[in-house]
Formats: sequence, structure tokens, C-alpha cells
Amino acid sequence: MKKLFLSGIVLFLFCLNTTAQKNEKFFNLIPYPTELKTGIGSFRINAKTIVVADEKNKAVAGFIAEIISSGFKTKISFPKGMIDTKTSNAIVLVWSDEQILGPQGYRMEVTAQNIIIRANQSKGFFSAVQTLRQLLPLEGRQMNIPVLSIMDKPEFTWRGMMLDVSRHFFSKQDVEEYIDQISRYKYNTFHWHLSDDNGWRIEIKSLPRLTEVGAWRVPRAGHFGDRFDPKPGEAATDGGFYTQDDIREVIRYAADRNVTIMPEIDIPGHSMALIAAYPELSCKKDSSTKVNPGTRFSEWYGNGTFEMLKENTLNPSDEKVYEVLDKIFTEVAALFPNPYIHVGGDECYKGYWKADPGCQDLMKKLQIRHVEDLQGYFMLRVEKILKSKGKKLIGWDEILEGGISPDATVMSWRGTRGGTEAAQLGHDVVMTPSTFAYLDYVQGDPSIEPPIYASLRINKCYSFEPVPDGVDPKYILGGQGNLWTEQVPTLRYADYMIFPRAWALSEVYWSPKQLKNWDNFAGRMEAHFNRADAADMNYSKAVYDAIIHITSKADKISIAMETEIPGIDIYYSIDETMPDNHSVKYTQSFELPQGPLTLRAITYRNGKPLGHLITLRPEDLKNREVKLP
Repeated sequence: MKKLFLSGIVLFLFCLNTTAQKNEKFFNLIPYPTELKTGIGSFRINAKTIVVADEKNKAVAGFIAEIISSGFKTKISFPKGMIDTKTSNAIVLVWSDEQILGPQGYRMEVTAQNIIIRANQSKGFFSAVQTLRQLLPLEGRQMNIPVLSIMDKPEFTWRGMMLDVSRHFFSKQDVEEYIDQISRYKYNTFHWHLSDDNGWRIEIKSLPRLTEVGAWRVPRAGHFGDRFDPKPGEAATDGGFYTQDDIREVIRYAADRNVTIMPEIDIPGHSMALIAAYPELSCKKDSSTKVNPGTRFSEWYGNGTFEMLKENTLNPSDEKVYEVLDKIFTEVAALFPNPYIHVGGDECYKGYWKADPGCQDLMKKLQIRHVEDLQGYFMLRVEKILKSKGKKLIGWDEILEGGISPDATVMSWRGTRGGTEAAQLGHDVVMTPSTFAYLDYVQGDPSIEPPIYASLRINKCYSFEPVPDGVDPKYILGGQGNLWTEQVPTLRYADYMIFPRAWALSEVYWSPKQLKNWDNFAGRMEAHFNRADAADMNYSKAVYDAIIHITSKADKISIAMETEIPGIDIYYSIDETMPDNHSVKYTQSFELPQGPLTLRAITYRNGKPLGHLITLRPEDLKNREVKLP
């Protein structure tokens, strides 16, 4: 497997000031530690440096030995009895019982003689490894780490990243690499979206058609929503699935990196792949249902309502549905040690339920008037199944609409309102609002990025506060970044979509709120660009691009421009020339002259071009106008 951050990468250290820590030296650490104090001098790692730990820390010691080795094999010592913290030329791992550190925190003391890392649990030691990795200024066979003292612990226990493997299938190796990437930034939860309309990705041995049929669709190219329906007799050859042995291997791989995996089986909606395999579980029982290859099968009306043009919802009135779900969750629960199983619950269209005689009879039996309440009945049945397997139910915030048990956990994606409501009702909540945490959204200018229906710049990610005003923080477990993959066909492009925004969210979920400072983070982010370049890792540079605002009033069009990072100059042209740093420099907003003009803008710093050239033609300018009163 490709190692993302090779041990020979040079990290360029620099000093920055923030309101929270004036006159303190800042290092290029993401996420930033809770407390950091610097000293004088440095500890030099060389070929004779050893790692000292007990047998319980064998895995962490191995990771440290791997990252500090540069042309030599680092020795690991496992002494019997008490570990000597005065061992010279050593990185020493010592168990602690310091309550302030909690289960995931750590202390790191770097002196000229050695490095001592203390933690209460292995999770804390692994977090320290990621900090140590980022502190290493490696050059050849000698590495100097500045004398410093760190006390670090996360603000939130849940720090997640989701990967949708239904819209596009990612190999086991891809998934392991994704886990590797997120673990380096102290994410501890991998949300594995294993089923949806476009593919069923997990082997269920008692229901073989789920992977024989549900894991495969006809091959199609192009934008999701614009693709053609399957043709009669066309072979379904695009897709794949993970065997249960594959999943066990990925779980072990993740556990070694302090990441727990939460599986998602998305029900009762988003179930077209399941219905293609077992059509009798739907209301219409249409045996011609196919796994959707990315065609348009819903109509959205702009006010939050929608209509499904093809059935993708399980029938809540059919007992066979719950029998099948019991089989599925029996095998899923046996595989995954995570206490939670995600059951989706989002975007469930009720139109087929409304027209189904069985659903109407069930509503009369339950004495409910609204078809929406059938989802509450469905979820309570599913939760009972999960509890019988020793698991907890978690779902998207729509599960609140029909009523859920007090034990259910809510993942709030439609803004923070659902999470606020859930917390006020006493539910645990994971905050992952699309407005701050959907990493499939466009991250730069729409004229540059491949099209998708919404945008999210990195500085907005960084501004996210997971605990809304008026909410008791004890109910907010943490937050998560989500990568839906309608337009993400490869892991390399997944890297482009999540980085650097995943770096920003890692700091949101780990670092103290009072330490957050965008300008400071931007400088550290740029240093991590250097690391990514050295590792040949893909990422977006949209943060360097000009942001263009267009307003109109009384037929006069005004242009205002800005950048996310300070210290960047914008140059532009409106005369059909290609701008460079000798063109007009943007200093303040201006009115466009009348006529069919094209605006071009590009950014520079210190005389060198940085971002993309942005070209807005007359029709683009018109379409982006915000009319002022």
C-alpha cells in the first residue's frame, strides 16, 4: 500500500501568533494540540535511537519505529518491570492515569535527551504518534525535534469520515488507504455507507442474491442523473462487493490505526439495490427492478418535497421485510465490533405506502392517520432487531419525524436543526450538516470545478461549531465529514474532494474552540500541501482561487472579489486579454461597463501565480447576478 507521508518528508516549521497564544511558537500541526509549550534546543533522532515500551504498546511502538526509520532499522526494547523514563536517545512510552487526558489524550515531553509519551489508553498513544509524525523535520539519517511539551486531548469523542461505496465501488485496498489517510488527522470513526440504490456492497451469506444481483449494475458513464436506463437483456457488469473476510481484514486494519468502523445499511428508502435482489420486499413487487446505474429516478420540487419515479422503499407492512432485515443485521452485527449500526432513514418516499392496501390496513391497526408515522413504526421494529444483536441504532435526522426510542442516536445532516431538536429530546447526536461537512460539494469556483448542486469552501468548514447555542454539550458526541460519490469514481479523486477540507474539520472536532484561528490554520494547511506534494497525494488548491461576487442595481453590475487566504493578490481583465501580474490589480469593488464583457481573474503571491484562471463570460455574469433593491 502506498504510504501517504513518507518518512523523508521535510516539514517547514514557522512561527505564527494567535489571540489565544501570543508569543508562542506554532508548528505545522493539524489538528492543533490543546496545549503546547516550547523550550530551547532539540532532540536528535539517529540510527542509535530506540523505542522503549511494554508489550501492551507493541503496535504503537512499531508505528513509531516505522516513521522514524530513515535508511536504518530502529530497535524496539520491551523491558520487564518498570520502564526507565531517563533512558537516553529513546522514545519512551509510559502508561498514565492522569484523568485530564481521558481515554484519547496524551502528554509528550521532548527534551534534549529523549521523548516521553504518556497516555491512559492505547488510543492516546496512537494520537501521539500522529503528532510525532508531523513534528519530524527529516533530512537524511538525522532528525531534530524541538524541545517542547504537549498536553493534548480531543474536544469530541466522535470524529468521523464517511465514504459512500454504493454510488461507486472502492476496492478493499482503497478503503484501507482511505482509513490510513483519515487516521493521520486523528479521525477515529469510519462510516462505511455499504448500501444504497446504486449497489449493495456487503456479503450476507443467508441472502446470496444481495451480492449476486444487488452488487451489480449496467455500465454507464457521465453525470449521475443524466445516465440512461438499463436496456432489456443488458448485462450488469459494473460493481463489486466485500466478502466477510474482506470486511474482517479492513476492521483489523482500522483498529490498528485507532479507527472504529460503523456500517450503514440504508433503509427503508434508498433500497433499490436490495429490492432488485428481492422485489417481494417492496409494495409493488416489481420483478423488473434493476440496480440503478445513475439514472434520474426522482423529482425534487425545491421546497424539500420530492417524488420517486421508481420504487426504492421497503414495505413496512410486510413481515417478510423484518425477517430479511433480521438476517442482514445478524450477520452485520457479528462482523462489526462498533456498538452502532447506521440504518439510514433519510429521504424515504411515502407515496407507494400511501397507495398500498397493506400499509393502509397497518395504519388502521396502529390507529395512525399520517402515512409518515409508518416510518416511526418501521424504525422501532428495526431498533428492536438491533437491540437483540447487542447494537445501538443511529440514523439520519429524518428518523425523528415518526418518533424514535430514547436510546436512538441521531446524525444531523439537514443543517443543525435536527440535531438541536434531538439533543433537546435527550438523544445523543453526531453533527454532520451538509452546510459545513458535505465534502462532495464544489469547493472552488463553479466555472472550474466539475458540476454539483451545492458548494462548500474550506473556510466555512473551518468555521463550523458542532454545539449549537442553547444545547447541552453532553448530548453532542462530535461530528463527521461525508463524501458521497455520485461524481467520485476513484480514490485519487476522493483525495481531491476531502483534502484540505478534512484537515479543517479534523481541527473542528479535535482542538479547543478558543484556539481556532483561520489565518493561523491557513498557514499550517499550506505546509501540509508540501507534505501532500512529496507523497504524490491529490488535493484541491481551490483555496487559492479568487472568489467573485456579482451584484446588480438599476442595470449597473458591480464586481467584488476576495480570497480565502490573506496576502494573495488578484489581477483581472475585462478586455479579452489573459491576465497576469501586470494586469489590473484588484483593490476595491468596481462597476462593469455596459456591453457583453468577459471577466477573467487570477491570483498571485510574491510575483508567482497561485490559483486557477477564472473566466466568466457574459452569460455567466448574468446568471450569477444578485439583484439588490
